[in-house]
Amino acid sequence: MSGNSQSAAVVSDEELARSHLYRLLGRLLAAPPDQQVLELLESIDQQAEADLPIATACSELRELAETAQLEELEQEYFKLFIGLGRGELLPYASWYVNGALMDRTLASLRQDLKRLGFVRQDDVAEPEDHVAAVCETMGMIISDVRLSLEQTAFYEQYVGAWMSRFFADLQTAEAARFYQSVGRLGGHFMEIEKEYFSLSN
Repeated sequence: MSGNSQSAAVVSDEELARSHLYRLLGRLLAAPPDQQVLELLESIDQQAEADLPIATACSELRELAETAQLEELEQEYFKLFIGLGRGELLPYASWYVNGALMDRTLASLRQDLKRLGFVRQDDVAEPEDHVAAVCETMGMIISDVRLSLEQTAFYEQYVGAWMSRFFADLQTAEAARFYQSVGRLGGHFMEIEKEYFSLSN
């Protein structure tokens, strides 16, 4: 997904942090981590609020990244999201919201993406309601001051409506090891986002 984002200089530090976390989750869920992503995770700073659940999840991911083997991560990702026929999880909004793939939520999302000026990249095979694409898009909306008023509606329809359940499923998936911590990070972030939007309404 691509869009025309304005300079991040006009976006608050809090909004930038939210955008970066959505984009990190999007990258982790789009494909198994490569060496560059593992090095990024290893560089995560210790937060002052180390007792907060989301900080604990970040620390877990950093520690896992230090010892992770790329081949094992590729196998784990394959079992979780691709599989022979299908993966253990179906990471699509339509599946969680409508109970079927390629359903109403995807059609609505495509209309809204077009309205917001986002263009599907030619090399992307997954539909737009894949969890990675939704996270990436949410991050782009947050970091674009022109789209700031669209945050709440996009969150409520395409993030808040299902993503907490997906991250809960990821935490308990049989094939998940590294991705259990991704699920915990995403789950705690969704709790923070729910509170964020409840206070902003």
